[in-house]
Amino acid sequence: MPFSDREILETVRMVELETLDIRTTTLGINLLDCADPSLENTCEKVYTKILHHAKNLVEVADSIGADYGVPIVNKRIAVTPISLIAAASNSPDLVPIARAMDAAASEVGVDYIGGFTSYVHKGFSKADWALFDSIPEALSQTERVCASLSLASTRAGINMDAVVRFSEVVQATAELTRETGGLGCAKLVCFCNVVEDNPFVAGAHIGIGEPETVLNVGVSGPGVVRAALAKLGAEPDLVAVAETIKRTAFKITRVGELVGREAAKRLGTTFGIVDVSLAPTPAIGDSVADILELIGVDVTGAPGTTAALALLTDAVKKGGAMASSRVGGLSGAFIPVSEDEGMIEAVRKGALSLAKLEAMTTVCSVGLDMVAVPGDTPISVITGIVADQMAIGMVNNKTTAVRIIPVPGKGPGETVEWGGLLGTAIVQDPGQFAAEIFHRRGGRIPAPLQSYRN
Repeated sequence: MPFSDREILETVRMVELETLDIRTTTLGINLLDCADPSLENTCEKVYTKILHHAKNLVEVADSIGADYGVPIVNKRIAVTPISLIAAASNSPDLVPIARAMDAAASEVGVDYIGGFTSYVHKGFSKADWALFDSIPEALSQTERVCASLSLASTRAGINMDAVVRFSEVVQATAELTRETGGLGCAKLVCFCNVVEDNPFVAGAHIGIGEPETVLNVGVSGPGVVRAALAKLGAEPDLVAVAETIKRTAFKITRVGELVGREAAKRLGTTFGIVDVSLAPTPAIGDSVADILELIGVDVTGAPGTTAALALLTDAVKKGGAMASSRVGGLSGAFIPVSEDEGMIEAVRKGALSLAKLEAMTTVCSVGLDMVAVPGDTPISVITGIVADQMAIGMVNNKTTAVRIIPVPGKGPGETVEWGGLLGTAIVQDPGQFAAEIFHRRGGRIPAPLQSYRN
């Protein structure tokens, strides 16, 4: 579909005045043919194949940004879940593969590489256990590698053994990255109903149904939506608010489609999807919390916040779906607490608690994202937090996720600075009660009745 002069001029205005950007161009690379009985050979194949396909990714993204005047903030790679690649070697230590991924990502100049990944929502293979055991060392010894784990789904239920092991991995990763405030955990996420074409980290990877290579785009425009609602004012009703967000999301998606198709063409690969997610940054004016407050709540976290977020997420999805037949990934509104200046301020004011965040995750794109908790939080508490999120996703047949960071040496109300897009976190209070017996039981929570849909 051609783009009109008016659309191009609108795009220029959104970029210059309303902080519109392409948050990421993520090149997916299938690594199944890198499996080898020798772990050393596997590492060499992984490194070589990533270099071969991604060597021009940064150059192409920069050239498109220059040609179209739309900033492409991040360039990323996503690969096939590494537990599948590593199974042939039968190695108990998969850290060397993470190092090979990191070296290749560094060589081609991308920001992050996702895919140190395992699907264990129904159980563990030997390679899955090896990957879980390798995550703390892998994330502490690499700069760009991200890990993601599928622990539950509506069809399978919740693998509570995997939830418990994930909680242990989170604690171990935080301790190994103590000097940077547990930053390794910012590169680690778990999912219910995992999405296999997600271009956003830390969950980016490509599923086994994806092509040999594929280019997925993540578009972000909280500032554009904020500006549109500010112009709308406080008088129009909520139908008008939803329509304004839909029209704005339509324009944002059109930009993503243009960039994605052109990037795929220049790279000689397949164009996959546009992920229309309102992903905030710590920059002033680029906040999902600001949007919720323009919709009408006094401060994010106040009564009405979940309803406002539901309206926002639905309108974004509808606008994206009207603009492109390639909308995919997560698409909606993200609420990463440390990455959103408005969310940070809401926590500082005492309006946004861990409990309220959990309620909001029932209607947003993903789940508890970039949530800091005290470094001495018991593993049973983390298990309970993760299990609750997995249950929300399982019962509601939606994607939910947890990216939780126990900050060593920090307590409730204290602040940790991670800088850049990761922003500032205020350590949340998880409460004084745990779930010790629940944590020890293990096993699986069966799939809900609504999973039987054949």
